[in-house]
Amino acid sequence: MSTAKHAVFLSYASEDAAAAVRVCEALRAGGIEVWFDRSELRGGDAWDQKIRHQIRSCTLFLPLISRNTSARGEGYFRLEWKLAVDRSHLMASDQAFLVPVAIDDSPEMAARVPDEFRAVQWTRLPDGRTSSAFVDRVHVLLSGGQSPPAARVPTPATNIPTPMHPPLRSRIRPAVVLVAALAVIAVGALLIAKFATRHEVTRDTAPTKSATVLASKAPEKSIAVLPFVDLSEKKDQEYFSDGLSEELIDHLSHSPDLKVIARTSSFQFKGKNEDVRSIAEKLGVANLLEGSVRTSGYDLRISAQLIRASDGTTLWSQTYDRKLSDIFKVQGEIADTVVDALRATLGRTENGAGTEQNLAAYQFLLQGNFFYSRNNQGDLDRSLELYKKALELDPHYALAWAMLARSYMKRGAEPNFPLAELESKTTDALKKALAIDPNLAVAHRWLGRVYLNLRWDWASAESEFERAIALDPTGPDGAAATNDLLATKAFMTGNFDESVRRQAENLARNPLDTEELFFVGWLCYFAGHLEDSVTALRRLLDLNPAFRDAHAIVANNLLAMHRNDEALAEAQQETDEPAKLQVLARVYWVLGRATDARQALADLEAKYTNIDAFDIACVYAERKDLNAAFTWLDRAYREHEGEMIFLKVHPQLRNLHGDPRYQALLRAMNLAV
Repeated sequence: MSTAKHAVFLSYASEDAAAAVRVCEALRAGGIEVWFDRSELRGGDAWDQKIRHQIRSCTLFLPLISRNTSARGEGYFRLEWKLAVDRSHLMASDQAFLVPVAIDDSPEMAARVPDEFRAVQWTRLPDGRTSSAFVDRVHVLLSGGQSPPAARVPTPATNIPTPMHPPLRSRIRPAVVLVAALAVIAVGALLIAKFATRHEVTRDTAPTKSATVLASKAPEKSIAVLPFVDLSEKKDQEYFSDGLSEELIDHLSHSPDLKVIARTSSFQFKGKNEDVRSIAEKLGVANLLEGSVRTSGYDLRISAQLIRASDGTTLWSQTYDRKLSDIFKVQGEIADTVVDALRATLGRTENGAGTEQNLAAYQFLLQGNFFYSRNNQGDLDRSLELYKKALELDPHYALAWAMLARSYMKRGAEPNFPLAELESKTTDALKKALAIDPNLAVAHRWLGRVYLNLRWDWASAESEFERAIALDPTGPDGAAATNDLLATKAFMTGNFDESVRRQAENLARNPLDTEELFFVGWLCYFAGHLEDSVTALRRLLDLNPAFRDAHAIVANNLLAMHRNDEALAEAQQETDEPAKLQVLARVYWVLGRATDARQALADLEAKYTNIDAFDIACVYAERKDLNAAFTWLDRAYREHEGEMIFLKVHPQLRNLHGDPRYQALLRAMNLAV
């Protein structure tokens, strides 16, 4: 066989020989020389040298990728791949050489291939059935951009591959993951359907089946942004790649006719491998955006691709080589291009980091966000430190002040954190943020939380939440403020229907968010929708069996439904000790195990008096020991326990409603009618 400079080298696993023959025949019928001869596939030094020579002299290298290649950890084709990759490193970055071809539905980011294969756009030719469009494109690549000859090859398949852009050599490895099940989406679909058909649900109504809802097709204008992958040499830019992903979610979410999955669910697929169809099905979207980030000094390379999940087709891909100072601009470029590709209209508003131009401060902000989301004590300290560093560089960075306040509020959830210090630091940071940017929605949202949680000023809290919604009506900050506003109204009125409906809708955008599932379960418990609460919390526990308080609330629901033995089994699985002791004290009492009930309550009082006075009061209220219940509620009020905002609606306090002391507490909490 000839070793012409303009030949194509076709590399494949022996199990894929039939598909390789189809590709080879189609290319040859189009007048393209292909190195492919099944009769010559034999070992020996001469054969090995011939392969090496062909790879050194061919113009394009076409590896056929399949489940067979991924299943084989060893194989001669892997040596061919390595030789091709090694040669590509000697080429200019814009020179076409690697042309990966998937011959089945192998997921691009989970396939066992060299990283360099992921840096270029793949073509999918199922079973090797090759279209004329692919043959034409190979002609273009071989001729350095000239038009292909007139010869055409019949198209034996209906699948038309996506046109290929000139392959690049930079690495791209967007992360994808395994988590959860379709049942998570069912919770949201179920609750939306139930609340759309009636205003109120009785406690003992079993959830309806939602199979027909789940079978519905994901809307075409729907997308999830998977976490971009850090491909920097030192692997120390994860905060930056995460930040870029979050910014893209924020940009896209401002398009009114585009369904965008929230960060919490899309980031569940970080660092894991899973088929794109499976991911999209679990998230309820038709499209996925994935990519990578590589930084080197002040140079930045971002690779992104938009994938249609139904068949794995790449709708669009692009690599951006920029200076780090251009990050704000390139975020908008990517978002605009994606929306154009989906034929949506982007109505984006600028909010936060996109308006800030101090790059070093922005990087500290991204790092602070990264550590904040890790949700543990050491990382919270780190996030506070990084936000402060951002503000040292740019004291007029409004978003950094707001994020600092957010971290302080999270710190305030810790036992024994001084309330006065929490309120002072949080309020000061938010005032500075709003003095710089009065239209910063996230700052108004967290100021609303200050009024609600720290001051019990319900009217001011509602006003701030409404302001945040007006400033960011379709974005994530406005969505969070809407949740806060509806929950606040529910605490004040006792009507949870609108809040539950809203949270159920949120699950459609954020189906793998355990916090969202917990909030739905918790709200349904307060609203008396007990079966719905159990359904949501069971889905949550499928995702995270150790989720704090979840088993306890399931037990509370079961206890209210008089399924006492089940409630006990559930309570015993609770991982949070104060929550476990509280529910055990109640379950044992109902079961007539007075000694065990008294011991659980005694342990709760001995260990957690300083943080759980409200929950202790609930135990006494259900035992109809009203004097003890009010003693503990008074203590919870004096110590400003967060659960006091539930005073009017908590189901475990019903025995207190007729007592004048209860009305006095409501007035003190500004909750009296």
